[in-house]
Amino acid sequence: MSARTKARKRALDILYAADVRQSTIPESLAREAERAVSEPDRMASWLYAREIVDGVVDNQIEIDELIETYSQGWTLARMPNIDRAILRIGIWEILYNDAVPVAVAIDEAVESAKVLSTDDSAGFVNGLLGKIAQTAPSA
Repeated sequence: MSARTKARKRALDILYAADVRQSTIPESLAREAERAVSEPDRMASWLYAREIVDGVVDNQIEIDELIETYSQGWTLARMPNIDRAILRIGIWEILYNDAVPVAVAIDEAVESAKVLSTDDSAGFVNGLLGKIAQTAPSA
């Protein structure tokens, strides 16, 4: 597993934990930062995970609006918590991180959905991120 894949998993854990615990993302991030201090061998994945989470927080209003716009018939509240977190990471990588190719961002999100969510989630994530990628200015 690549360092970036591990970082995405850590970012997903942070976003998901905040959602499930109904705490703020910065609170969840702070808990993970405390843990990261005791794990210096995971520093590379921690740095990118933090970049993802910070990017999602900084752009959450726009990201959530895109999810609502392109998720035809689904509100954020109706989606599984894990799907919301996966989509937020995928959209952030597509729109705000030029270092990650769009196809990689989508593939990573779809793979996370396959492993961590419902049987229908991978197709949902793929379709939604694909639509957003098509309309993205850099796509």
